[in-house]
Amino acid sequence: MKNKYVLVPLMALATTVGAQAETLNVYNWSDYIAEDTIAKFTEATGIEVNYDVYDSNEVLEAKMLAGSAGYDVVVPTSDFLQRQIMAGVYQKLDFSKLPNLKNMDPDLMAGAAGYDPGNEHSVIYMWGTTGIGFNVGKVQELLGDDAPTNSWELLFNPEYSSKLAACGISMLDAPTELLPAAMNYLGLDPKSTDAADFEKGTELLLSIRPNIRYFHSSQYISDLANGDICVSVGWSGDIFQAQARAAEADNGVEIAYVIPKEGALQWFDMMAIPVDAPNPDAAHKFINFVMDAQITADITNYVWYANGNAASVPLVDPDITGDPAIFPTADVKKKLWSSTVYGQKTDRMITGLWTKIKTGQ
Repeated sequence: MKNKYVLVPLMALATTVGAQAETLNVYNWSDYIAEDTIAKFTEATGIEVNYDVYDSNEVLEAKMLAGSAGYDVVVPTSDFLQRQIMAGVYQKLDFSKLPNLKNMDPDLMAGAAGYDPGNEHSVIYMWGTTGIGFNVGKVQELLGDDAPTNSWELLFNPEYSSKLAACGISMLDAPTELLPAAMNYLGLDPKSTDAADFEKGTELLLSIRPNIRYFHSSQYISDLANGDICVSVGWSGDIFQAQARAAEADNGVEIAYVIPKEGALQWFDMMAIPVDAPNPDAAHKFINFVMDAQITADITNYVWYANGNAASVPLVDPDITGDPAIFPTADVKKKLWSSTVYGQKTDRMITGLWTKIKTGQ
């Protein structure tokens, strides 16, 4: 987690090569690694790690497309990875330096190959779904026992979201995830690139905009855990972290996560090496280290996200592997959709619509 490490600004690394220990610069999502992973890597390799965090693909993409960001390993989500590969952002992996690839689930890697043919540039870090986290007690108090907690209707129907506004609703600041979810709820194809479909999704989100307290992609973890908000559209593992924090605090807050019955986005977060990485050899060592079965299991046990490492599954807490909200059943998987890679014209349209939604204008 971000506050568990001393984050060294990359500008401070401009010292004479060889005058210090070998270093690796990692840029990963916030709250997305076990507490001891970095220390264990340094102990195993002698390589010091500068670990920085972000909370949106857009932030990472801006740095990657600008070039010379100074990072050796980054973790983009699959659809962003695909277009960044097309832009020449990442170098091909040297499989000879990644013997732990043998641990990876071939079916999941095949799914990820839909974004990166042959998995030439990337390896699955974690994967999950984008669904709904909610405070069980508060939702029941406001909506009663018949609250549609298994459906996007809980949020997208103003009849319900207007009543939940008082206890706080948050959404990810992630237009390429929220707009398709709205479109899917309306019976439209969540993978559509039709401007008319995006307009309909925008109209739906604008209709409930007065009921949304904020858009943010990390704040909701602590806010849910503390009872400061009661419903969030969020990433599966983040909601489970909130659930664990609330239980640890013993504060009377019970958090649940659901994959809505209408379906949800399935995504892969992928480890990749920028084409201008200062230390690609150390980057390969880090990726290979993370693919160790025990290390991957440790991360999943801490962040509560599913992983793509088949060898790690026996080492993961059975409460996690047995939870269908984390490792979905075959029937649920049929209703999951993958991310769509949009062209520049659609990207510009989505950016404009999202600004309209966030401002409510």
